[in-house]
Amino acid sequence: MTPMDPSTSSTNATISKSNSPAGLVLKNNFWSSRDEPKMGFASVSAGEDKPFDFLHVLFDSGIAGGTAGVIVEAALYPIDTIKTRLQVARGGGKINMKGLYSGLVGNLAGVLPASAIFLGVYEPLKQLLLKTFPENLSALAHLVLLEGLRLLLFEYQQRADFHVDTSQVIKQRMQTGQFASAPEAVRLIVSREGFKGLYAGYGSFLLRDLPFDAIQFCIYEQLMLGYKLAARRKLSNAENAIIGAFAGGITGAITTPLDVIKTRLMVQGSANHYKGICDCVKTIAREEGIHTLFKGMGPRVLWIGIGGSIFFGVLESTKEVLAQRNSKDQDSSSFKLG
Repeated sequence: MTPMDPSTSSTNATISKSNSPAGLVLKNNFWSSRDEPKMGFASVSAGEDKPFDFLHVLFDSGIAGGTAGVIVEAALYPIDTIKTRLQVARGGGKINMKGLYSGLVGNLAGVLPASAIFLGVYEPLKQLLLKTFPENLSALAHLVLLEGLRLLLFEYQQRADFHVDTSQVIKQRMQTGQFASAPEAVRLIVSREGFKGLYAGYGSFLLRDLPFDAIQFCIYEQLMLGYKLAARRKLSNAENAIIGAFAGGITGAITTPLDVIKTRLMVQGSANHYKGICDCVKTIAREEGIHTLFKGMGPRVLWIGIGGSIFFGVLESTKEVLAQRNSKDQDSSSFKLG
């Protein structure tokens, strides 16, 4: 469905069926396909008539989020490793291209539950908000409300689930060749730095990821809304993927300095070259120059751009498959009851 501008709703309410776009009907100020199936997930519009099953949407959203997160991480992990090695390297030395999958398994152990939990909670709460607030609110107002919810959810998830940050520390130290395996990394980090070493750079991790997700999803959803308004139809998975790539690439470039700071703090180990986020920025600027904060931008934009394309493409495809399956199950149940 495509939301219409509230300022034109009174005029458009009088549009006859003969003047409507091909294959679309006007329903509750939204252009809707006559044959569009009822989806079990929150779309950019409200106005669905069927009862809302919070647990069902939570479960399906969790599956879609976990699937998308794991596929992206596994497919693009080598680019992430190259990016990390570029950010850590001092001067113009060559980057080691061996062991580009170092730390992948341990990282997937953090990515899978994190993606599943977040998307599982975010999607049904998003749909509840869209059903709660008046439809004549602007798309931007809806988006502000939803992104505020997303930030609160993300912060709660990260503070309650420290293994996400732990997997990041282990992953990046393995990527830079400090350890050969995850068990060895955990054992040596704890013995040398104590358990706090497993959470090195946690503040910078939040500093990077909170604005990153807010910016990426804001760009993605705004582009989706604008595209749907122009096209007046449901977007294809390929179009969702292209929008996701653009949103990811832009966000990756903007947040590169935050990623460099996070990487430096996480991999420094017991050397304690940096005392914290502010000291890290000052030291890098003084010893290596401000331009160092943008090291690895090329691989990062490539990684997150392609990753955004795959993630949102897989996410929307998985949601559609699950929605079609649910629709068939409901039709089958109705047939039996009849």
